[in-house]
Formats: sequence, C-alpha cells, structure tokens
Amino acid sequence: MELQELYGLMDRFAASGLTALEWEREGERVALRREGTVSQTVAAPAPVSVSSVPEEEGEVVSAPLVGVFYATPAPEEPPYVTAGAQVKKGDTLCLIEAMKMMSEVPAPADCVVEEILAQDGEAVGMGAPLFRIRRV
Repeated sequence: MELQELYGLMDRFAASGLTALEWEREGERVALRREGTVSQTVAAPAPVSVSSVPEEEGEVVSAPLVGVFYATPAPEEPPYVTAGAQVKKGDTLCLIEAMKMMSEVPAPADCVVEEILAQDGEAVGMGAPLFRIRRV
C-alpha cells in the first residue's frame, strides 16, 4: 500500500462515524480503531489548509490530518516556532503524529506566526486550527 493510499484511508475513517475498520488487500492488512469519541471538523484533504479568520487579522493554518500536535521535534528541544516568529514558505511549523508516523506541517507562505492555537501533545482533528498567521 502506498503512503498516500494509507493517508486517504485514515482520513476517510476519521471523517466517518465508524469506531473500527479492518481492511485487507493482497496480503497487506490495516486495522484502525477509535477509542472514545472525538469531535472534529472535516475539511477537504490538502497539504495545508488556510482560511480567513473574520474576528482577527490573519489566516488560520489548519491540521491536514487527524493526529497528535507536537510543537517541538523532540521533548527536550525548543519549539519549531513561537508567537511572533517570522518564517519562510515551507518551514516546519509543527509535527502531527498519526499511527506512529510523524508528518511535518509546513508554512504555506512567508509569514509571521501571530498565535499558536493548539496545545503541545493534544489530539487534533483534520481541519482543526493550529496557527494564526499573517503573510509578509
């Protein structure tokens, strides 16, 4: 199974009301289970979702998949970004862990990180707001 197929399967599972899914093809097997209930907003899959925020200036960078938000590359390391940091397009803003795989969330443009909206170590749903940014 290609990585993109696996991500697609994970996204569809996350968007469904299912609590368990087992899938097998050509000797490969994937089992997904959801423990408890997770409230989430579903958005179209995209590498990074950016939306306007009417209440405050800037745009919101949203989670591209369901997982755990990590602000640092490792527990003892400094965060990738802090509020007020200026970053270039493609710089890593955070990591999202899904099924023991780490995915980097890149900056969608040259910007200033106005606010970090997620907490380190918290579960985030696909489309959940992670950062408020201002393009420069």
